Amino acid sequence: MKRVMFFGFLLASLSFAGEEKVKLKDGEGKALVEANCSVCHSLDYIQMNSPFLDKKGWEAEVNKMIKVFGAPVKQEDVPKIVEYLTKYYGKKD
Repeated sequence: MKRVMFFGFLLASLSFAGEEKVKLKDGEGKALVEANCSVCHSLDYIQMNSPFLDKKGWEAEVNKMIKVFGAPVKQEDVPKIVEYLTKYYGKKD
C-alpha cells in the first residue's frame, strides 16, 4: 500500500514540476495555431521566436514546418496561421 501511495505522489509531483502550459493570445486563428503547431512542438516556440519574425519570417517558418518536417497543415490554413502569428507574435519594429 505504501508503495502505491508513494508512486502516486511521485507521479503527481512530476506533473507539477514541468513548465506551465503556454496560453496563446486570444484572436482569430488561435485555434488553428494551437491545433496545428502543438502537434509537433510546444507552443512556447511561438513566444520565443516572436521578437525575430515578421510576416515573411512566419511564412517561411510555417512552410518549413510543412515541407521540411512534414507538419500536417492544410494549405488553406497557412494564410490564417501566418496572419495570427504575425498579428499577435510578429516582430515589433
